[in-house]
Amino acid sequence: MQKLSDRTAGFTDSVIRRMTRVSNQYDAINLSQGFPDFDPPEEILNRLEQIAKKGPHQYPITWGAQNFREALAAKQTRFMGRKIDPEGEIVVTCGSTEAMMTVANPGDKVVVFSPFYENYGADAILSGAEPIYVSLKPPHFEFDPEELEAAFRTKPKALILCNPSNPCGKVFTAEELALIAELAIKYDVYVITDEVYEHIVYEPHRHIYLSSLPGMAERTISCSSLSKTYSITGWRLGYVIASPEIIERAKKVHDFLTVGAAAPLMEAAVTGLNFPDSYYRELQDHYTHMRNLFLDGLANLDLTFTKPQGAYYVLLDVSEFGVKDDVNFCEWLAREVGVGAVPGSSFFNEEIHNYIRLHFAKKDETLNAALDRLSTLKRKAAGYKAD
Repeated sequence: MQKLSDRTAGFTDSVIRRMTRVSNQYDAINLSQGFPDFDPPEEILNRLEQIAKKGPHQYPITWGAQNFREALAAKQTRFMGRKIDPEGEIVVTCGSTEAMMTVANPGDKVVVFSPFYENYGADAILSGAEPIYVSLKPPHFEFDPEELEAAFRTKPKALILCNPSNPCGKVFTAEELALIAELAIKYDVYVITDEVYEHIVYEPHRHIYLSSLPGMAERTISCSSLSKTYSITGWRLGYVIASPEIIERAKKVHDFLTVGAAAPLMEAAVTGLNFPDSYYRELQDHYTHMRNLFLDGLANLDLTFTKPQGAYYVLLDVSEFGVKDDVNFCEWLAREVGVGAVPGSSFFNEEIHNYIRLHFAKKDETLNAALDRLSTLKRKAAGYKAD
């Protein structure tokens, strides 16, 4: 038999999804893979029930149903601060990961901040690109401007910016974004933004769309999805917003990768896209409550963690337990403590093994139950050291 693809030979399974399977195996509370255990808004579910009976159930327009794109354009025009054209500046995708694969050629360089969402590495490999990593230094996850410009001097095709950041919850400041924009223009680089947590930001921080900065609309590829904003991670509805020239190429990539997003789900999701601004304020309040509940609980257990500014993840520092292999530790944690987490090494390019990622997009009772189990961690960790 001839050998399979060299490009994908180094792929492993997703560590995040693997930890969900480990959590299920040991009946652990799954705080690893980032999906909520509460329902989407009732209005969206009611609309989905209606659609199930009357359709649409056939192929939509490849780059997104007309009414979906119009509703998305209206919503994003409000939040992004510039007029979005539903005909020429939007492609609806099957999740935001697909939306990342548009600009790179084999051999191109792509700048990636570390820590990073694990799919970015796979996206670079599938595109034949070489990632150039720039460190976000714990615990505040700030970058060195000189290191960033050194990465730009390598003549990359693009920079990937996750804002708010998964896994560390960093929200990039206006000054940081202005510097990124300045360098992108100076070195003629595209910026691919992953803004899936755009509406999950904690006071006093503010999410700023990079495409809203002077000179950036034409070189920014804004990727996002409805997954987190409307608690529909399984629907896999994502989108790209970019200039018409970029969108024409993105349409072709999308057409041959997945053909089109699910027609009935787009139809039901229009209801959410038409929500008033009050929905997003309530969403922020809801996640602020969950963050405070969980972080206060971790602090009461005398555990060390980083405080997220956005998104719904917290990095727990487990160095006090002598952890050298964080993958092994997370498997032990699920088995012995009953809480599922993601090893931090899957997010860092650097040799960092002292963080594990937990998420708090859960009901109060789930978070309290997880905290109750984590209350045994320090006692049980003595046994882990002996392994």
